[in-house]
Amino acid sequence: MPALIHQGLRALGQHPRHSALLAALVLLHSVVAGYIGLSVDEAHYLLYAYHPALSYFDHPPLVGWMQWPLVTLDAPVVFLRLVPGLLWLGTVLAVYRLAEYLQGASNFGHAGDAGLWALAALALAPLLHALGIGLVPDTLLMFFTVLLMGQTLRLMRPDSLSQVASWLAWGCLLGLAGLSKYTAIFMALASGLCLFSAHGLRVFRTPWPLLAVLLALLMVSPVLVWNAQHEWVSFEYQVNHGAGSGWSITEVIRFALVQLLAFGPLLLWGLWGHSKQAALRLFFAVPWLVLAYLAGGGSSLPHWTAPAWVALAPFAGVALARYRYGHGDRGRQRVRARVLAVLVMLQGLACAALLWLMVNAGAPLFPRTWDNTAVGANPFAELYGWEQAGVRAASLAKTQGLTSVSVQNWTLASRLGWVVRPVPVHVLDTGFSQFSIWAGDLPVGASTLLVDNSLLAFETPLGPHGFADCQLLDTLDARHGGAPVARFRFYACHGWAGDPRPRNREPGP
Repeated sequence: MPALIHQGLRALGQHPRHSALLAALVLLHSVVAGYIGLSVDEAHYLLYAYHPALSYFDHPPLVGWMQWPLVTLDAPVVFLRLVPGLLWLGTVLAVYRLAEYLQGASNFGHAGDAGLWALAALALAPLLHALGIGLVPDTLLMFFTVLLMGQTLRLMRPDSLSQVASWLAWGCLLGLAGLSKYTAIFMALASGLCLFSAHGLRVFRTPWPLLAVLLALLMVSPVLVWNAQHEWVSFEYQVNHGAGSGWSITEVIRFALVQLLAFGPLLLWGLWGHSKQAALRLFFAVPWLVLAYLAGGGSSLPHWTAPAWVALAPFAGVALARYRYGHGDRGRQRVRARVLAVLVMLQGLACAALLWLMVNAGAPLFPRTWDNTAVGANPFAELYGWEQAGVRAASLAKTQGLTSVSVQNWTLASRLGWVVRPVPVHVLDTGFSQFSIWAGDLPVGASTLLVDNSLLAFETPLGPHGFADCQLLDTLDARHGGAPVARFRFYACHGWAGDPRPRNREPGP
């Protein structure tokens, strides 16, 4: 167990109420994890584990490697979700310890105040709950970001330049972060700037930092080898994905507002207040500002900044504790307590609403119908129905003598691919995806079982840009809690033309 997590666990153990709060959160995640279905990204990364490789088209490999043992054992989803649960727990413990350390360095308040508020800020950030239930690359990067912050803090001490083991541990954490997600480069830059601010040019006069960087590069070499073998498709995809389209300040403002809703104002407290280790805020500032700029081109998603917000959490804990228990007359302290109580209540309601929508397939906020084809009309309904659809697809393919399953968009392929494995799943689209590597293109003239989903429905592809003929075999009306969530259609299609041009289907039966 990393020292920072062990110290956080020991510190938390000295405060039973804090421990009880964390235990309640772990229990809540466990209950939700055993109830909801796989998200599209979650299923996609489980398929990484089913197809072990040096790396993958859209992300580095660690998210698949970590799940490989359980996937090999064919563990049920509730056990697979132990991995993100433990990572989230380790992240919180490390944040708790860092907040306590920063509080001690600032020399104020009672022990545990900053740790408690850091824990509260994380627990009341709605989007972080989703990342603690389903394993995605950001879940890993959150964990390694906090550990990297702790190791950077250790190496910022004046006597650290000769500590070989500490530098090698730093390089190892850089490597693990790099194997988690490409945006780890921002965390590496932040860490480097922190170390330079502490040591100046002296950091270049010892060989150990360079040795640590070489260790990190060696650890991420599987990504480089895989890309060299695949014409650097992953790097090209990331560059194009990050570039976006035309830049607009309106998109940046929209991004900032979504961020506020997704992570809540309590974490923003970390931007204020003096701290002797303020340079560590670069772990928030560097990635967040870069991703906010990329959002101007429409290419940033809300959860991409999650590791940055987690990095801000220890500072938020210190600032919130100082605000709540700082100097001032009783009247001022009562006002502060009320302000925080209102924010805690609002963020708590937001978290409860998110978890409720996940468990109830979007009801009552989002429509629940079988044939709502508007993309994103009910993102929570997408968590349900896929297990039944996959079982039905595998059965129909076997009955019809079809050796593959096909869909018209990669987001429809991941959950089907997880359920019907080892049957290959083809994506009948012009774009390149991980499924282009796993299954390849559907051969010209081939037959397949085509699956359509009402939440992202397409016209049945016939003619010169589709199949010679398609026969509707079955329809599955998936329900959750007695209400409709999606309609799946299954077609036996023959004579693939090899020139796909998917067209979204209009709403209707």
